[in-house]
Amino acid sequence: MTTSRGGLPAGASAPGIGTALLRVGLALVIVYSGLVLGMGWWQVAQAGPLTNDPGNPLVLAAERNAPRGRIVDSRGQVVAMSAKQPGAEPVRRYPHPAMAPIVGYKSLLFGTGGLENSYDGQLTGLQQLGPGDQLLRKFRSDPYDPSELHLSVDIRLQEAALKALGSDRGAVVAIEPTTGRILALVSNPTYDPNQLADPATARAYLDTLRADKASPLLNRATQGRYVPGSVFKMVTAIAALDSGSIAPETTYADQPKQYQTGFRVAGFDVHDAPRTVQLDHPLNFYEATEVSCNIYFAHVGLDTGPANYVAWAARLGFGAPIGFELPTAASQVTGGGGPFGGLQDRVELANAAYGQGEVLVTPLQMALVAAAIADGGTMMAPRLVDKLVSENGNVHAVDSQVMSQAMSGTTAFAITKAMERAVNGPFAAGYAGGAAVPGVLTAGKSGTAQLAGGKRPHSWFIGFAPAGDPQIAIAVIAENAGLGSQHAVPIAGQLMQQYLQLAGSG
Repeated sequence: MTTSRGGLPAGASAPGIGTALLRVGLALVIVYSGLVLGMGWWQVAQAGPLTNDPGNPLVLAAERNAPRGRIVDSRGQVVAMSAKQPGAEPVRRYPHPAMAPIVGYKSLLFGTGGLENSYDGQLTGLQQLGPGDQLLRKFRSDPYDPSELHLSVDIRLQEAALKALGSDRGAVVAIEPTTGRILALVSNPTYDPNQLADPATARAYLDTLRADKASPLLNRATQGRYVPGSVFKMVTAIAALDSGSIAPETTYADQPKQYQTGFRVAGFDVHDAPRTVQLDHPLNFYEATEVSCNIYFAHVGLDTGPANYVAWAARLGFGAPIGFELPTAASQVTGGGGPFGGLQDRVELANAAYGQGEVLVTPLQMALVAAAIADGGTMMAPRLVDKLVSENGNVHAVDSQVMSQAMSGTTAFAITKAMERAVNGPFAAGYAGGAAVPGVLTAGKSGTAQLAGGKRPHSWFIGFAPAGDPQIAIAVIAENAGLGSQHAVPIAGQLMQQYLQLAGSG
């Protein structure tokens, strides 16, 4: 037999060499595939989180030195911009401190708040708008493409609302009902973001704000939770009418007697204001809304029942924080955990039905209730930003979104008619009449929220105008200011009138 020098038969190859080469090749494929997949994971899937990671050197550099985009109101008025300083890092400037509850602050010492925080990545340009910009950014000489925020808020209305509250602590929220665009969002007292932005004053000023018992850093519009009083009767009306528990013509035969004696519910007596006591006939829904009858709405709440009451409130956004560009607190119809459908008993339900009991609401929540009624039952998600425009010319428009179908159009129509009567009816002068906009059919509901411990009531109003073609829905609260008719109502009327005039003039 002929053999080769290696001792193998002539023409034969060494056993296993081909297999070994195949294994090496396969191993290399696996290794390089892993590298490619790993690079894809970090370069693509994790590009966003890495871009916004506080430990990322680019983020740290952007926080200190990147050219931060401006923030402008609905007409292009600058409400936040960066000012260069010789030999120092840029400092943020805020020409309109009334915008502090919305815009927030950008501080070299304390970071960001408000929209400066919510849109930090876009304002610094680390989170870019153009397709593929995130992947290509690291290959450019300038990695930043800062965006300018264009807000839905009109600074003229914002400043007018803050001025109207005057020395009263409280909040104003105004919304465009058909889109959810926020037209004004005021919290009073507020603060000066310029002093937080300036390193020379920031520490001492923050200490002053923290020590202030009026809590100027609290955004009352989105995080303040208040007893609503009679404005909450419109939530009860939504649950009752939409569930079919009552009709607009529903009356309660015992009402005239109960005006004098009170409506007894499990040992607790529900009473009404003296003006209501003078009425001599059972009221229907429209009449009861006009005179803000507690006894009527206590009956309605009990007829509606806890299950419907809680379910329809949830459609309106109660029970969880509202999705929004700013932090929000959850509104509640009950403290929860009770054996009566989540409530403690019939007494809690009867009291909650006219806005007392364990009900707590934010002004944003009640403005959304008014806006949903105004928009025929559709609740639009609230938003502050109309669009973002990057330095490179990319534009990202923020679309309106439906938050929920809170009620039927029929229910919204009936409640609108009742709220029109509350502003324009024969008894309106002592209730919501002061909110009427001259020459414009206005809908609304006043509220006087009773508080424990002998404190003065909160003054409330919710409403919208024009009633037939709503352009603005509004919620106003003045803390511990007394009757709704005397404080919140005229503020709301003044602001709705001013906005309609501003909108008409462009």
